[in-house]
Amino acid sequence: MELLDKDLVSIQEVRGLLKKAYEAQKILATFSQEQIDRIVKAIADAGYANAVKLAKMANEETGFGILQDKVIKNVFGSKVVYEAIKDEKTIGIISQDSAHKTMDIAVPMGVVAAVIPSTNPTSTVIYKAMISLKAGNSIVISPHPGAKNAIVETARIITEAAEAAGCPKGAIGVITVPTMQATQELMKSNYTSIILATGGSAMVKSAYSSGNPAIGVGAGNGPAFIDKSADVKMAVKRIFDSKTFDNGTICASEQSIIVEKCMEEKVVAELKAQGGYLLDQDQSDKLAKFILRANGSMNPAIVGKSVEHIAKLAGIRVPSDARVLIAKESKVGHDAPYSREKLAPILALFVEENIDAVLEKSIEILKFEGMGHTFSMHANDTELVKRFGLRIPASRILINTPGALGGVGATTGLFPALTLGCGAVGGSSTSNNIGPMDLINIKRVAYGTKELEELKVGVPGQEGNCCEPSSYMIDEIVKKIMKELI
Repeated sequence: MELLDKDLVSIQEVRGLLKKAYEAQKILATFSQEQIDRIVKAIADAGYANAVKLAKMANEETGFGILQDKVIKNVFGSKVVYEAIKDEKTIGIISQDSAHKTMDIAVPMGVVAAVIPSTNPTSTVIYKAMISLKAGNSIVISPHPGAKNAIVETARIITEAAEAAGCPKGAIGVITVPTMQATQELMKSNYTSIILATGGSAMVKSAYSSGNPAIGVGAGNGPAFIDKSADVKMAVKRIFDSKTFDNGTICASEQSIIVEKCMEEKVVAELKAQGGYLLDQDQSDKLAKFILRANGSMNPAIVGKSVEHIAKLAGIRVPSDARVLIAKESKVGHDAPYSREKLAPILALFVEENIDAVLEKSIEILKFEGMGHTFSMHANDTELVKRFGLRIPASRILINTPGALGGVGATTGLFPALTLGCGAVGGSSTSNNIGPMDLINIKRVAYGTKELEELKVGVPGQEGNCCEPSSYMIDEIVKKIMKELI
């Protein structure tokens, strides 16, 4: 009987893709490092060669972002990521420790379920496919419906390249009829070994409640602090470079600027000088109504849109050269839309009395939304950087760099990645920038280095035939323990 129900069709498609991916992974598990590396390079090369084409498709289909920046994302997700992972050992014996007589052997996890967002669709497909295959896993891709065509085409391009390089058929699969039911089937299936979930908080929570291991990345809401010790002109430039890159669609981009009261005048002047438009109260109130939907989630109507488009949507007039819309804010919470994540060229401006208040406000913002994700700081005071680094609940503390580009590892020494773990405080299983090593298990071979008799040496009651240790022995043991503790 022909299936006409879209949900049933999508579920059946997922089941077929998972079975093929499972069988393909069995073959991948027999491949050498050289065979795997050849496949990964083919994916990177194909992604790079089609960077412009795929950027155009994503831009036109979603209406998000800026074409040129999407090209950069595709280059980053292919070539830059490839350069970072190409020499990693991920297959077979990956390390040996002769001193401790241990050996580490990489074990692929199996089938990776990859949920792809609409904000970074094509670059994320290339990146997730590369790190999954590099670790010896197969992958099944679940597209965001709003970017389905671009995602499916990206998967087709890299699949053809991978198979030409020796990849078994079925190792890269993509759902062509994306539905919520299909994604649920993918995440809960016994064939799925691990979920790589990038998207909204509801989807990430769903991944963690699926019953399968998951690496989920929810909302970012990173504040950016400009300190007295900072080069204010460069700080504003970097924040605007980040917030305008692809119209703010990278989750590590800054969502607010925080300054001390004594810095307000200087920072505001620089914001205006570089194209920041400070909204008056009436304009701020009008725009606030469009930042969130009735259910409290981010309004997709503003995501990745230009200042001009957002201003028109909100019915406010702004200068033609305005690069970023900025609203003064003092509160944090559900009734303060500017304190939330805004994947668009919109920033909140918080002004606090002193450094202590700045620190507490930064923590308050992240605890409300964006815990464990990213915090940016512009300062040349190393002791202050250490102080904030110790207190701020973020996995990425970025200093003097654009948040969006620094967080993904493009302008910092962090691992280049498009999936950014938020750690336990952010409800994530890891705080890493996710790479191939996060998608393998390691089994350890360990040779014996001691016998039971050696373990008894120095243990009270175990010397010779004596049942109780002498006072001298006890003194020596206590001294040894105290020395080790000190």
